[in-house]
Amino acid sequence: MLYAKTPAHEKRRAFRERLATGELLRFPGAFNPLSARLIEQRGFEGVYVSGAVLAADLGLPDIGLTTLSEVAGRGRQIARMTELPAIIDADTGFGEPMNVARTVQELEDAGLAGLHIEDQVNPKRCGHLDGKQVVDEHTALQRIAAAVDARRDPNFLIMARTDIRAVDGLDAAIDRAKALVDAGADAIFPEAMATLAEFEAVRAAVDVPLLANMTEFGKSELFTVDQLRDVGMNIVIWPVSLLRLAMGSAMRGLDELAAEGSLQAKLGEMQHRAELYDLVDYEGYNHFDTGIFNFTISR
Repeated sequence: MLYAKTPAHEKRRAFRERLATGELLRFPGAFNPLSARLIEQRGFEGVYVSGAVLAADLGLPDIGLTTLSEVAGRGRQIARMTELPAIIDADTGFGEPMNVARTVQELEDAGLAGLHIEDQVNPKRCGHLDGKQVVDEHTALQRIAAAVDARRDPNFLIMARTDIRAVDGLDAAIDRAKALVDAGADAIFPEAMATLAEFEAVRAAVDVPLLANMTEFGKSELFTVDQLRDVGMNIVIWPVSLLRLAMGSAMRGLDELAAEGSLQAKLGEMQHRAELYDLVDYEGYNHFDTGIFNFTISR
C-alpha cells in the first residue's frame, strides 16, 4: 500500500551488491510510476528513468529542455513506487560542476539508486541522432569528479555516459571511458555502440560495470539479453520501449474509436480493471480502511 517499503539506502546497497556479482541486470524504462510497479511485478531487476521519456511526457523533444526540478520530481514519483532500484538520466548534469553536484544530491534525496551524466555539449541531443557534439576531456572529467565528490551515500551509483563514439570513433570512446573511470565513475554507459564487438572492446578496456542501451530505431542493433551477457555487459536498458508500446496502442485505439465509434473490438488489448486494481493494491487500501475506520460516531 502507498509506497515502497524498502528505504532508498537499502535499495542502493542491494543494487551495488548485485551489480558486483557481474550478472546482467535488466532495467526497462518506466514512463510513469504505475509502469514502474508493472516492471517490478513482471520480475525485472530494476527500473530506468529516461530523459527522453521525461521530455516526451511533457510534450518536449529530448534536447535538454527539462529542468532539474522536473527530473527530480518525476524520478521521486517513480522510485518511491517500487522496491526495485531506479537509475535516472541526468543529461549533462544541468550546468557547470557546481550544478552537477547539486544534481547528485537532489536525485539522491529523491530516492534514486544512481544516475548517469554524459559528455555532450549542453544543450544535448538524443544519443542516437546525428549532429552530436561532445565536450573536451577536461570538462567531461570535471563533471564526474564533481558528481563523485557531492554524493553522500557511497552506494549511490555515479555512471558516466560517453557519446564520443558517434563523433570520433570507437578508439576515442575507449580512451574517454578509461579517463572517466580514473576520474571516479562507478560505471560506464558507452552510447550508440554499433556492434557487439564494440561493446566487447569497451569491456576489455575498463574494469567497471557497463550499461548497454537497447533503444529502438537507433544506431545500435537490438541485441538480446543473452548476446549482451556473453560480451560482458552488466546492465541493459530499454529506455523508451514501454512509452512507444503504450503510445502505439493509444494511436490505434483512437483510430478505432474515430472509425467505429466504439472500442468494443479493443477490449482484449486493454489492461483489465482487475489487473489494474491488483497493480495498485486496491485490496490493501480496502483492508486499511476496514481495519482503521471500523467505528461509528455516536449521535
